[in-house]
Amino acid sequence: MTAEPEQDEKAERLRALLGARSVVLVGMMGAGKSSVGKRLARRLALPFADADTEIEQAAGMTIPEIFALRGEPAFRDGEKKVIARLLEAGPMVLATGGGAYMNAETREAIVGNGVSVWLKADLDVLLRRVRRRDDRPLLRNGDPEATLARLIDLRYPVYALADVTVTSHDVPQDIMVDEVIEALMRHLAPPPSGDET
Repeated sequence: MTAEPEQDEKAERLRALLGARSVVLVGMMGAGKSSVGKRLARRLALPFADADTEIEQAAGMTIPEIFALRGEPAFRDGEKKVIARLLEAGPMVLATGGGAYMNAETREAIVGNGVSVWLKADLDVLLRRVRRRDDRPLLRNGDPEATLARLIDLRYPVYALADVTVTSHDVPQDIMVDEVIEALMRHLAPPPSGDET
């Protein structure tokens, strides 16, 4: 499916407004950061990077293996370094892991080199999505619903610091991409507030 000419114009305007900054997607596992991010990158003609994939390549093992062999603190340290490196590489669309934005140094790096977009999803939406996959180390023990609810309580106040918030809901991914582009445009080029007299 090709983008409408109006969409292409909007994507070009957004790229110009971003300049050298990256679009950094933050939010919970299952919020759609990778799937929306890939489509957004295509629309904006920017490279796409998934921080989790980059971490696995750098470590030479999967994230569940890193958690099991080295523990979460080692994973978070590697995550922070990988995200800082990616942000320095220039404009891209970057999908971060659910816990990445909780790190103050990572948030600072994003502020310096990017525009953060929180894909905010309700618990029931996240549960439905994460149950489809078995590669979430933080959901391996006990009750995934209780774990997700606890993570939401912990993380949502920090995610709320993001530059832009877009509600992630069950619509086609291209509609989510449109909503992210609209939200970024409003943030980066707010409409003039009428005549000042």
